[in-house]
Amino acid sequence: MITRRNTTLAAGLAILAVFVLMAVFAPLVAPYDPIFQDAAARLKSPSLLHPFGTDNFGRDILSRVIHSTRIDLQMALIGVAFPFAIGTVVGAIAGFLGGIVDAVLMRLIDVILAFPFLVLMLSIIAILGTGLSSFYIAMALVGWVSYARLIRAQILVLKNSDYAMAAESLGFSRARILFRHLLPNAVAGSIVFSMSDVVLVLLSGAAISYLGLGVQPPTAEWGVMVAEGQSFVTQAWWITLFPGLSIVMLAFGFSLIGDGLAERLGVNG
Repeated sequence: MITRRNTTLAAGLAILAVFVLMAVFAPLVAPYDPIFQDAAARLKSPSLLHPFGTDNFGRDILSRVIHSTRIDLQMALIGVAFPFAIGTVVGAIAGFLGGIVDAVLMRLIDVILAFPFLVLMLSIIAILGTGLSSFYIAMALVGWVSYARLIRAQILVLKNSDYAMAAESLGFSRARILFRHLLPNAVAGSIVFSMSDVVLVLLSGAAISYLGLGVQPPTAEWGVMVAEGQSFVTQAWWITLFPGLSIVMLAFGFSLIGDGLAERLGVNG
């Protein structure tokens, strides 16, 4: 029986699969070298020869969009993986131990949340220097707090459940109770949230690159392409349109996956 949740999840996975295939087979799919410059083909509008047109350096936009998929997918997934892992461990420990440990960790989270997300990101990257490694470190230092709060709230409820008390009465260690019995049942909400967080990370990565603090030219990246095309938006709209649409479509795919997982796992939005 086909249900809405199956359709939503399948549609999101299909969109993601297209981008993954583009990333994996970029050298085979892209018709041109993404950094090859052809002065004679500057600012060519979309055509059979260049389906997405060319930029101000004569580079093929389609090839650059395809190759950009590798970096932007990497930024989105790695940018979520580290905060997810850190936040899950910190939140689980805080919720399970309680007391002074919980109080200290929650005050730390309050301090981080007191500052705007993007301002903290930009500040950390400005200190560390431009590049993807700085972006990943900044995401890890700032993004873990949401996962910690989610996991902590779930652990606070689950640690008083019957099966947790039964495990304790059987003499299981606290580490086993937390990581083998409580955490697997508490992580569903964080998994769903991570799909929405991927969208935020994707947009943040593009914004950081747009500002010149992330991926550096001439490397093909959607945010960089949008920044490069802004000066020509009135005469060569295709330079910004196609990388912008790519960001929107990939974000839409992850959003559909998140909605589908929320319904499948019974997680309230």
